[in-house]
Formats: sequence, C-alpha cells, structure tokens
Amino acid sequence: MRRPSVVRAREPQSLEAPVSSQGPIPRRTLGRTAEQVSMIGLGGYHLGLPTLSDDDAVRIVRAALDEGVNFLDNSWDYHEGKSELRVGKALADGYRERAFVMTKIDARTRAGAERQIEQSLRRLDTDRIDLLQFHEVIRMDDPARIFDDDGAWRAVQEAQKAGTIRYIGFTGHKSPAIHRKMLATAAEHEFAFDTVQMPLNVMDAHYESFGQTVLPILVENGIGVLGMKPMGDGTIVEKKLASPVECLHYAMNLPTSVVITGCESMKDLEQALDAARTFAPLSEEQVSNLLARTAPRGSDGQYETYKTTLEHDSTTEHPQWLG
Repeated sequence: MRRPSVVRAREPQSLEAPVSSQGPIPRRTLGRTAEQVSMIGLGGYHLGLPTLSDDDAVRIVRAALDEGVNFLDNSWDYHEGKSELRVGKALADGYRERAFVMTKIDARTRAGAERQIEQSLRRLDTDRIDLLQFHEVIRMDDPARIFDDDGAWRAVQEAQKAGTIRYIGFTGHKSPAIHRKMLATAAEHEFAFDTVQMPLNVMDAHYESFGQTVLPILVENGIGVLGMKPMGDGTIVEKKLASPVECLHYAMNLPTSVVITGCESMKDLEQALDAARTFAPLSEEQVSNLLARTAPRGSDGQYETYKTTLEHDSTTEHPQWLG
C-alpha cells in the first residue's frame, strides 16, 4: 500500500528546530456541535512512519499543541498501532486536556468494533475518544455492513452512551456516491453523523468531486466537514500545479471545520501553521484562476490515485481488519 508523502516547499531541517509562535491558530465550530477545533489538524499516519523516532513524533505533536493546533487525526490501523501509541505518549504530562483526539476503526462487525475501540483507548492512554470515525468507507456494501443489526454502529453507540466516545463520524476517499450511500443508510436508521471526512483539494473539483456532491449535503445538515489530502497524493505540488500553501488555503476556503495535513518534521508543521495564520477568504477570481490552472490535468483523476486505484485501500489489502 502506498500512502502520499508530505511535499515540502523548503529544505527539511532538524526536528530539534523550534516553531516560533506568530499568533493564534484560528478555530472553527465542528458542525452542529459546540466544539471549537483548529482549522488545521495534525495527520496521524505520518506520525507513525519508521523515519521518525518515538521522540520525534512526540516532539511534533506537542509543538503543534503548544502552537494552538488541537485537532489530532489517527487510526487504529496506522502502522499497526504505532501512530496511536506515539500520540498516547505525547498526550501525557497534561497535554491530553489540550487536544481534541480523533481516531478511526476498520471493523464492520459489532464484536470487531468493540475490540478495536478498546485497543485504541489503551494505545492512546485515554479514557475517552473525542471523535471516533468509521474508516475507509470505500465499498458500496460498507454502509449496509456497518449498519447491520450486529454491525459496528451498535458498538460505537454503546461506547458513546458509556462516555468513552463523544462524537461519531466516517471517512472515505474513493467515491462521493459511497459517501452519499453512507449518509442515506444512516438516515434510514435514524442516525445522524457528527462529522464526515473526505478528500478536498484543487483536483477534487475536476473529478468525482466530493466538494461538489457531498459537501453541500453536509453543510445543509450541520455535519462537521473534515478535509483530508489537501495536496492530493503529493503530485499536485511535485508537478508544480499549486504550491503547498495554495493547496491548504483552497481547502480552508471551503466550509471545512478542519483541514488535516501530515507533518513529518518541524518544517512541515511550520508550513501548516503559517498557512493557517495567513489564511484569508479567497476571492471568486482567485478560486477561478486556481481551478482553471489545474483543470487540464485533473479530469481523469491521475493526481487522485486514491480514487482511481487500490494503492491507498488498506482494508482491501488487509480484509481481516474488517472482521
């Protein structure tokens, strides 16, 4: 499975380098909840990479929290739990109360979800998960499996009633139609999601667009919008179609509560912080120019391989995680 790498605008520097505070990180309301979350979120996948040590990852997480980022992304399956374990270490010494902790589970069954929730709580060393999301809703039968009579939603609801989970959402990167199916299936069961996570970037606007066909539904229903993959699979920046800051600002300009981005170094974190601090609403002309520049390369999904290939489908490679 290939995951997108973080693309840097500048040469990397030592993880020891400090991040200078230059003002507060703007916060937004998470959908219809009263939660105030940082408009930039720290991606969890990159924190578990073998190129980082445990100390490196802890340093990045704590620097982000010190600078005002409070939204932490993660998943039960990232690096066989290493991402959650590292975040759990970072949240010690009083940092837990400064963080809005999100993680995801892959299980589609009630029993599997119970096991994965318990494991995530233990790894994160916390008694509550602020937001739990069903991960990789990427197949048309995923909604039915999750909302089966003995499906994962039963375990998640029970955990919410017990107070170990506060809010519930789902994620996916494959198809807007699958997202709409998940929302419709939830409605059939009189269940309302608090959040939905999906790719939102300058290429999404041109191919199988979540922004055009799912985002309006979320806004209309007060569901918190979590934008991911703001730089696509990395090639948006590699091919110089848009700069990292342009990519982040485009996603922030949408009605997102949080834009999640991966950081493998202090330079990556500084770039994300700068983008949040310098963001101002884009004009219609700015958006039009950016989309016109990217349109010729975006019509076939070649820069969104998570939509068009199996390269990013971790639960397809590991179907036992769904059990």
